[in-house]
Amino acid sequence: MMRRRALTLLTLLLALPSVVAQQLVWSVDFNSLFNNREGGDEARPDQTFVFTRISPELGVMLGRDTSNVHLLKGGVTWFQPLNDNLDGYKVLPVMYYQYRHAGAGDCWRVTVGQLPRTLLMERAPRYLWSDSMAYCQPNVRGALVQYERDASYAELYLDWRQMQSVSRREAFNVVVDGKWSLWGRNGRRLWLGGYFQYNHLAKRKNAPEGEGVNDDVTINPMLGLDMGHWSVPVHLKAGAVVNRERARVDGKWHTPCGFVAGVNARWRFLEAEENVWAGSDLFPLYPRFGSQLNLGDTYYRDKFYSRTDLTAHIVQNDFVDLNTSFTFHYTNKTTGFWQQLSCRLYIDNLLWSNRRSRERRLNSTY
Repeated sequence: MMRRRALTLLTLLLALPSVVAQQLVWSVDFNSLFNNREGGDEARPDQTFVFTRISPELGVMLGRDTSNVHLLKGGVTWFQPLNDNLDGYKVLPVMYYQYRHAGAGDCWRVTVGQLPRTLLMERAPRYLWSDSMAYCQPNVRGALVQYERDASYAELYLDWRQMQSVSRREAFNVVVDGKWSLWGRNGRRLWLGGYFQYNHLAKRKNAPEGEGVNDDVTINPMLGLDMGHWSVPVHLKAGAVVNRERARVDGKWHTPCGFVAGVNARWRFLEAEENVWAGSDLFPLYPRFGSQLNLGDTYYRDKFYSRTDLTAHIVQNDFVDLNTSFTFHYTNKTTGFWQQLSCRLYIDNLLWSNRRSRERRLNSTY
């Protein structure tokens, strides 16, 4: 009986390659960043970030056609700050399963595990996810569901940032975002979209008296216009941000809100972006819980904030984005000036097989 079962199992394993098409897949994502920050205050001190980060991944893709694909990948992310030794480094696991279904003009993707944030459709706005968070937390730890149709998309993801222990609070956030194309013609597109986030910070195990559960809810509807038909493509967006925060031990909700707007333009290798915030302190509980509860940039605690990014893409092609930028921060209380040099190199099996193509440009992570 045991011999018969073993032969049956061996037969199934040998037959599997003929039933399901298999393909070995791989990728390497390398990032290097120098960011010098000057002109800060007590909440945003002068500091310099210098680090490299590399994320090799290897996996297998299963599927007889492109309409239904199963992908399993694993790897690591090595984060190394500039030192003459290995002090301060982090090695984070990357392990995820993804199912992709492509239909008539649309596509579904479901991904679970510890997955790179580069799988997200867009980088979250900085009032939800600061630059410092992007530097140190490159993975989503949970699940991601995405839907695309033509120029519209929607995605939902759960990021479980901390498990409860004696020394750590339980922390997670759920994000829903998307864009719906209202109108498009000749390189112009009007869209409606935005973000919704629920952020949760719970207690430690055997927490001391007075330590409670905390909630942070953000609603951010946006309206945008893309004008890519011009010789200098311009992208405009504007909307509102409403935040609802509470520490349950207080039993009181705080509801700060405000207005955000942004414009981005590019001419050849030069890019300029301006983002403006006007409203009340978006993170009223930040003095108590810091970035454990509020994941956005602390500049949004001011009543008015302007961020201007001037970027020169020195080298940009399918594989590399090497750029330098000057960033100017202005609020009703302080000013700041950042100088940055960043490089991202990304290569995978598909890009390598089409390495002579010049159809797209890689974007930097930061």
